[in-house]
Order: sequence, then C-alpha cells, then structure tokens
Amino acid sequence: MSSSRKSKGRTFKIFKEALAAYAFDIFGIVAGTIIFFQLDVFSIAPWSVAVYPAILSARGIIGGLFSGRLSTALHLGTIFPRIFKNTKNFRMLFNAVITLTFEVSVIMSLFSTFFGSFFWGITLADFPNILTVILATMTLGLFIALVTVSVSSISFKHGLDPDVFLYPAVSAMSDVLMTLSYIFVLSLFFSSNSFGQYVVALLGLFLIILAVYSLLRNFREKEFIKTLKESFLTLIFVAITVNITGTVLNRISAAVTGKSEVYIVYPALMANIGDVGAVVGSTATTKLAIGLLEASFSDMKGHLKEIFCAWSASIIMFILFAFLSLSIHGTLTQQSFLRFTLLLLITNVIAATAIILISYAVAILTFQKGLDPDNFVIPIESSLADSITSIALLVALFLVSYMV
Repeated sequence: MSSSRKSKGRTFKIFKEALAAYAFDIFGIVAGTIIFFQLDVFSIAPWSVAVYPAILSARGIIGGLFSGRLSTALHLGTIFPRIFKNTKNFRMLFNAVITLTFEVSVIMSLFSTFFGSFFWGITLADFPNILTVILATMTLGLFIALVTVSVSSISFKHGLDPDVFLYPAVSAMSDVLMTLSYIFVLSLFFSSNSFGQYVVALLGLFLIILAVYSLLRNFREKEFIKTLKESFLTLIFVAITVNITGTVLNRISAAVTGKSEVYIVYPALMANIGDVGAVVGSTATTKLAIGLLEASFSDMKGHLKEIFCAWSASIIMFILFAFLSLSIHGTLTQQSFLRFTLLLLITNVIAATAIILISYAVAILTFQKGLDPDNFVIPIESSLADSITSIALLVALFLVSYMV
C-alpha cells in the first residue's frame, strides 16, 4: 500500500472517530432542552443563569485534565484501561481530580461573586449561597470521573484513539449530567422546605471531606503536588474567562427574547467547539510526548490532518444541531433552517478558528517550558471555548440580524 493511501486511510480514520465522538454532543441538545423547559428555575436568583456556564466550565476543567492525562498515559502504558487494580499513577490522578474539584468550586464561587457584583447585580451576601450550590453540584459531578475511566477503557480496548474519542464523548454526557445536577440542587436549595437546604449543605460537605482525605493521603507524592500546582494557575485563568461567558450569556439572553431555539442549541455549541480544541490539543500532546511532532509553531503543518478532521466533523454537527433545535422548538421550515444554519456556521467559523490556534499554541508553549501539556491544554481550551463560542454566537446574531 502506498504512503499516500496509508495517509488517506489515517485521515479518514481520524475523521470517523471525531465524528463518532462529536455525535455525543447531541446530549448538549438535551441539556439545552432541559434549560428551555426549566427557565423558571434559572430565574430564582440574579446569579442563577450567569453561574450556569461556570458550572459547565468547572466540570470541563476537571474532565479535560483527567481525559488528557488519561489518554496520554494509556498510550504510554503508565495507566491500564480499567477501573480496579490499576497503577499508582492512576490512584494519584484520581485523587488529584477530587482535590481539584474542591479547589475549582471555591475559586469559581469567589470569582463569580466578585465579577457578579459589577455585572450581575449580586452582593457579597450571595457568596455563601453560590459556594454551597456550586460545591453540591460539583459533588454530584464526581460521578463523571468514573464514566471517563469506563469510556477510556472500553474505547482503548476496541482500538479507538482516546485522544480523539475520549473527551468529546465524556464532555457531552457531562453537560447533561451537570445541567440536571445544577437544576436539582437549585430546586432543593430554594425550596420552601428547609430539608432541601440541609441536603445541599451535606453534599457540599461530602466534597470537602473527600478533598481533605485525598490531600492528606498524597501530599508527599511529587507527581500529585505537581499536578495541583500546575493546575492551580490554570484554574485562576479559567475562573476569569468563565465569568466573561456568564456575562455574555446574560447579553445573549436579552438578545434572543422569544427565540428559545438558541437556548436549546447553546450547550451543544460550547461542547462541540471545546471538542474541536480537545482533539487538536490532545493529539498534539501525545505526538509531542512520543516525538512525532516538533515543539514549534512552524511544525503545525505536520498536524494539519488532525486539524482538518476535527473541524470538518464539527461543521457537520453544527448543521445537525440547527435541524434538531428547530425540530424540538416546533419552528422547522426551510427558511428557518437555512437562516439558523447560517447563524451557526458563522459561529463555527469564528469559534473553531480561534480554538484550534489556541489549543495548538498552549500545547507547544507548555511543552517548551518543560510543563506537562495535559495539565493545561484541555482545561484552558475548554473554558476558553465556552467564552469564545458565546462571543462568536453574539457576533453571529448581529451579523445575520437574527433578532429582527
């Protein structure tokens, strides 16, 4: 078989796996549909809507770091494709995920309160409520870590590339689970029955106990501490960007009054753009680790195959999102489909271009600095993907005069 035919076969394989992984983003439509039917819950407190992207991004940070480290470790053989009787590296990584979940919950709450005091109409008195709700929601989200391990094990054993398949598949399902968890926690916390508030407080306390236990068990492990130190800088950076997302979402909410199909598709758009960056970034970090890619921007041409596959599969999904959203909303016509598809494709071009460049740049720069790119690439790009997608959607709304 000629090298050109092998190259085409490899390209088509990457495209198929990316498209198969992106298919899970349909769960994002489910998350958006839940929002559409539960808008009254999000109006309970001034910060409810704005904190929602922070919840998704917080889970994305943890899931991105876990997926990136897990997929690279599976390729290197330092972690086995199973949950039980795994390596010491796996145990430390899983405990780091628990500790980081607590850290990101506190950091997100602090930044949301500070940022919200300027833009969302909240006060410092709201901080305990925000912290309690986020801690409880993220506790329920720990279940996603087990899903991640299961998906990575199954996909790796069946010959799929976890760099391409793992994060997109898990992130889409996590959006639904986190949306349901957030609505559940909000409903309990703001219920007239004080029992609901006690349940939410206990969930938050459980996360604190798990985090303290994980820290005490592993604080002497260099790799564990290295993961926490490197990730902490990422968490601070991400905490700022997700609050931008929340503010933009408030603007989008005001701009699309009466056009709820945008709410339905919103989580799927963020998830898919994050997946594009994850595929580009995760494949780059693995190629850097095994020496198939030079740590330079000029060598980006050696990664064009992965970039093309990631982006082209994303375009197909955006067209499907338009169809599904309008169908669920009950406003599907030829004219509405063409108009809404145009809106989403403009969003895709703006957001995907930006996230591809960012993902590749973060992979190269962190590798050059001697850091572990898997601690940075997916967490940074996934959170930036939320902000970038939100901004791109707002720009696209104005460009196609969708609000008229």
